[in-house]
Amino acid sequence: MRRTRVLTAVLALAAGLLTGGPPALAAAPPDRPAAAADAPARSALAADTYTWKNARIDGGGFVPGIVFNRSERNLAYARTDIGGAYRWQEQTKSWTPLLDSVGWDDWGHTGVVSLASDPVDPDRVYAAAGTYTNDWDPNNGAVLRSADRGASWRKADLPFKLGGNMPGRGMGERLAVDPHRSSVLYLGAPSGKGLWRSTDSGASWSKVTAFPNPGTYVQDPGDTSGYASDNQGIVWVTFDESTGTPGSATRTIYVGVADTENAVYRSTDAGATWQRVAGQPTGQLAHKGVLDTENGHLYLAYSDKGGPYDGGKGRLWRYTTATGTWTDISPVAEADTYYGFSGLTVDRQNPGTLMATAYSSWWPDTQIFRSTDSGATWTQAWDYSSYPNRANRYTMDVSSVPWLTWGANPSPPEQTPKLGWMTEALEIDPFDPDRMMYGTGATVYGTENLTNWDRDTTFTITPMVRGLEETAVNDLVSPPSGAPLLSGLLDIGGFRHTDLTKVPSMMFTQPNFTATTSLDFAESHPDTVVRAGDLDSGPHIAFSTDNGAHWFAGTDPSGVSGGGTVAAGADGSRFVWSPRGAGVHHTTGFGTSWSASSGIPEGAVVESDRVDPKTFYGFRSGKFYVSTDGGATFTASPATGLPSGDSVRFKALPGAKGDIWLAGGESGGTYGLWHSTNGGQSFTELQGVDEADTVGFGKAAPGASYQTVFTSAKIDGVRGIFRSTDQGRSWTRINDDAHQWGWTGAAITGDPRVYGRVYVATNGRGIVYGDTSDTGGGDDGGGGTDPDPDPEPTGACKVTYEITNQWSDGFQAQVQVTNTGPDAWKGWSLTWSFADGQRVSQLWNGVHAQSGPAVTVRNADWNGTVAAGSSVGFGFTASRSATNTEPAAFALDGRACTVA
Repeated sequence: MRRTRVLTAVLALAAGLLTGGPPALAAAPPDRPAAAADAPARSALAADTYTWKNARIDGGGFVPGIVFNRSERNLAYARTDIGGAYRWQEQTKSWTPLLDSVGWDDWGHTGVVSLASDPVDPDRVYAAAGTYTNDWDPNNGAVLRSADRGASWRKADLPFKLGGNMPGRGMGERLAVDPHRSSVLYLGAPSGKGLWRSTDSGASWSKVTAFPNPGTYVQDPGDTSGYASDNQGIVWVTFDESTGTPGSATRTIYVGVADTENAVYRSTDAGATWQRVAGQPTGQLAHKGVLDTENGHLYLAYSDKGGPYDGGKGRLWRYTTATGTWTDISPVAEADTYYGFSGLTVDRQNPGTLMATAYSSWWPDTQIFRSTDSGATWTQAWDYSSYPNRANRYTMDVSSVPWLTWGANPSPPEQTPKLGWMTEALEIDPFDPDRMMYGTGATVYGTENLTNWDRDTTFTITPMVRGLEETAVNDLVSPPSGAPLLSGLLDIGGFRHTDLTKVPSMMFTQPNFTATTSLDFAESHPDTVVRAGDLDSGPHIAFSTDNGAHWFAGTDPSGVSGGGTVAAGADGSRFVWSPRGAGVHHTTGFGTSWSASSGIPEGAVVESDRVDPKTFYGFRSGKFYVSTDGGATFTASPATGLPSGDSVRFKALPGAKGDIWLAGGESGGTYGLWHSTNGGQSFTELQGVDEADTVGFGKAAPGASYQTVFTSAKIDGVRGIFRSTDQGRSWTRINDDAHQWGWTGAAITGDPRVYGRVYVATNGRGIVYGDTSDTGGGDDGGGGTDPDPDPEPTGACKVTYEITNQWSDGFQAQVQVTNTGPDAWKGWSLTWSFADGQRVSQLWNGVHAQSGPAVTVRNADWNGTVAAGSSVGFGFTASRSATNTEPAAFALDGRACTVA
């Protein structure tokens, strides 16, 4: 079975911000049967070049790890539990995503359980990837390695799974590079798989058979799903660089194990043998182990639970490596803790200064502790002046991400915005004692005047999260007027974007759902909007009469336990709702009372006709249902051949009564895209669409009368995001191999006002939107057309060459080639020469060859056909010298191109 948002309800309630997982995809389906005789003919698959951006939210999910490189200033990385990894860009104070190239079949590799930045060669970075260790993710984990700071990756598959979104994911880091011999890496595995080592810079891995303890701790042994009952395994690796010399493997290594009685092990012979460290505390788990080699202190943060949500007791300990002495340096008595410790960092410029977090202090707030004397004494980020009033050492400025206040007005001692929760990532910049970053369940916070703390003056905390987009998206709508985009999200509800390039001021409130499961608007009255969602207690449906700017709650029918799907009548006079826990219901007005619908089963997906206000549709278990009386009664359609399961999404076309597109199915069964023009009485399966998971509509192409159709699908054997401007007769893949975002099967919609623009729901990388380079293409995200379009070239081809990233001895570039002639290309070959000895090392979306300075790039199998006026793009990484002159001339199949 395909499974969406698979985390258990009890965990979702406890998490506060708990991101979900996409379906567990099975093997590819068998060859599809021939399409019906009246199916439209198919032409060859074409390609177009799109510019992809995020609709800005800034954050939105759990950041369990932040890693600074120890040898190069301003080089830092962040990992997320389901949303990939990011690299810090100091010039723009923003994060660059690094794993957008992860594809549909490997969606689990968007979960990153650990990161390591090579301290010897800063260009090298490693990511231990995999989302679940149980059967929710069918694939094993992998260690991804990059020699260009994450611009491109190579993969080493592992014989076990990794759990970027599993319990214990805030512990670590589980992946570590030997600081003296950086070809040696260690990885702590979950699930009892032990300690693993690579001696060839992550290309291959073998188990360290001498390591004695694979871990014993599980959160909940009775959990039959395998999620909370997995052994959390080996959780961190720390090298003592004082015991080695450059070129030789470090002699002393410490390893943390999820075992409350045997948490810390050590090797003094470069990993040949291992011993339990004598005298260590017992009864709790060592979440972190951070070594101050100058003073010879190993600091450890302990909690009685694995986190990131649980933890009721904790301690901080210091181990003196020279004498073997253990010292309890906890800032408070154990009896006074109601939390565990996890976040732990040492100031590398001022040894003896360290900080730690009370990661599981949910109420009234998290706590951060600081010591400047190796843990002998501590101060904390806030204290009680006179309960319930607080005295904070810090001020918070969230004006760049204003929704972090949650629109709340809490009573003391709670405050808004909160200092945080799930604060397991905490790092002081090793080159700048004033800069500190820490991760929460919703964002990355930081400061650049941290040492004010020691002078008893306030320091300022701000979001340091721009570019890091980590939300799981359930639904998207783009009305014909008002805001261009409304979204339904897990964890933080959803947003109204009036400008895609700016962070909205607030998420949807009144009520504030923990997850918005479905959104709709009245097609002829777009100011009328409805949303359904999950909430611990309170109503599960809300309405807006001003295009989603303000909301008011409706009333639930009896038995509702979750949001389900909801549909608005075309004129906004009535609504149909299929909530979780109750059958399908209908109402006139704004949900003050509901009546049960008949003729349709509980759990059906519901949608509205976009023309007739009394016509609604439903789907459940292979059957399509139609109501023509406002949702009071439904009748099963005679349509056959539809998917038998419930992983189906369908939409009715605006402006055409009874025009319906349906996508879905499951691997190994009926799976594809269907179209009905008679109100669902019959459907025609589209030929050549092997699999489809979403469908949506946007503005018609110039000269076309039918709206543009978008889908996340597999067409002609290629997985991607596709566009059709001719009712599905032909398709254009509009993403590329560098922009795949793992699983994109929840929702898709075009923009009715901007031709070619598409909004794509991801499971962890937020809302991605794309604008076409094709005729009538997009703008800057504000909703209009390009105010300063490029002049039309006079040649038969136009080339845009852009260096998108550059480092000391390498760079990354993107090339776009536009067909400016009158005829389609049936295959293409682009040539140019480098002036400064650059050498292409890796290229995607094409096949390359290089002889001396001359480079030739030919089309891949899927992007050889380029229609007149359309574009095709590819990217590459290359080595360079001190200069990196851009090519001055390009030729396509021997014809000179215009260079833009």
